[in-house]
Amino acid sequence: VQLQASGGGLVQAGGSLRLSCAASGSIARVNQMGWYRQAPGKERELVILNFRDGSTNTADSVKGRFTMSSDNAKKTVSLQMNNLRPEDTGVYYCYADVWVADAVEYRRNAWGPGTLVTVSS
Repeated sequence: VQLQASGGGLVQAGGSLRLSCAASGSIARVNQMGWYRQAPGKERELVILNFRDGSTNTADSVKGRFTMSSDNAKKTVSLQMNNLRPEDTGVYYCYADVWVADAVEYRRNAWGPGTLVTVSS
C-alpha cells in the first residue's frame, strides 16, 4: 500500500491551499483516511480523519477552515485549507488505515511521505 500526496507550498496568512492524496495497492477497503501534521519542534497531530461509516474527526484548531473530501472508489482524499494561519505551518502527512486484499486479508496503516505547508504572516 502506498500513499502519494500532492499540493502544499508557501502561502500568505489568509490564503488557501489544497492537498490531495491517492492510495494505491491491493486495497480491499478503507477504514480511515485523512491527514496529520507536524509543526517544527512539535509532535504529529491529527488534522482531519474520515471514517468508513462516514463520520469525521476534525481538530478544533481547523474546524470551519479545513474540509476534506473523499472518493472511496478511487481511494483519494483532498484537503481544502482556507484562511490559513502561520500556526498551520508544518509537514502534512496523508494517512490510511486499510484492509489489504491478499490470500488472507490483513489490516495495515500507511503514511504518505509528507508535504510541506508554509504560511507566512
